[in-house]
Formats: sequence, C-alpha cells, structure tokens
Amino acid sequence: MSESEMGLRDRLIEVGVDLVTREGAQSLTLREIARRAGVSHGAPRRYFPTHLELLSAIARRGFADLGARAETAIGDGDTNPREQLMTLGRVYLDFALAQRGMYELMFRHDLLESGTLGLRETSLPLFGVLVDLVGRVRPDADAAVVAGALWANLHGIAQLWGWGSLQLATGAEDFVPLLTAALDAHLGPEER
Repeated sequence: MSESEMGLRDRLIEVGVDLVTREGAQSLTLREIARRAGVSHGAPRRYFPTHLELLSAIARRGFADLGARAETAIGDGDTNPREQLMTLGRVYLDFALAQRGMYELMFRHDLLESGTLGLRETSLPLFGVLVDLVGRVRPDADAAVVAGALWANLHGIAQLWGWGSLQLATGAEDFVPLLTAALDAHLGPEER
C-alpha cells in the first residue's frame, strides 16, 4: 500500500473515531464516514472490504487508547497491587463513561465474534494486566477466573451507571463506592 493509500486508510479510521466519539456507535455508516473523509461512498471498500473490518479498525483504536490510559495510570507498579486495581478500575470506568460510543463499539458481539477485531492483540493484553494484579492480591485463587468476574462486574457498573440505573437504585453520586464494593467482593475486604 502506498503512503497516500495508508494516509486515506488512516483518515477513514480517524474520521470513524471522531464520529463515534461525538455521535455514538449508531452513526458509523460507511456512507457517513466516507462523506466526512471527503471521499466517494465506495472508497472505504478499497481499504476495508466489509463494514465490520472498518468498525474493527476503529474499535482497535479504542482498545489502544484504553490500554495506554491504563498503562499511564498504573505506572511502573510502585504502589501495591490492590491500589493498582483500584486505579485500573477507575480508568476503565472513566473511559467507559466518557467514551460511551467507543466503549459500546469495542464490545459489540458481531465484531468480537467476527474475528476481524483481533481480540487477542487488543483486549487480552489489558486483561493480562488485570489477571497479574489479581494474582498478586489473591495468590490462593484462579486469577484468570477472579479477574474475569471482576471485569464482568466493572462492565456491569459501566453499563448501569451510564444508563443512570445505579444512581437511582443506590443513591450514589459517583461510582467509586461501587468500585470499592466490587474489589472487596472479588478480592476480600482491604486490610487496614
């Protein structure tokens, strides 16, 4: 692929990222992405033979962004693993709530099941960080299973908080008490 072709391919992805950030996942039509990129409605097919492949490329940017935020937040590991899990949970929930369209796209079943997203390269490294931290806090447990349950809990908090359901049900003004409760449920209460 020539440099100009790579430029257009990247521009299509960037337009998609901007569109999903501003208007949500439902706005990601090939026609709208092409229009905003200033190309014909058939041009994206040259680089992305299917709509799912373009959506997957956009979602990969979301996973990269979330991974970079998490890496920056937990740093070099100079805090204890439980504190790092709290930080990682906050980053995950902040991302999910601030980037709702991207978050929704990243976890679309049709993308995850299509094999075009490259799930191993995108989400599993961050899950590996979660497993490692859980294993350091709970060496007695199957870290992958506990991390999976914790991730499912975080995902549920993100969805229900985004819909306003948890605020209504719990009266909580922010998600931190729910995050703390999730960590306590999966890791045991924090020793003080």
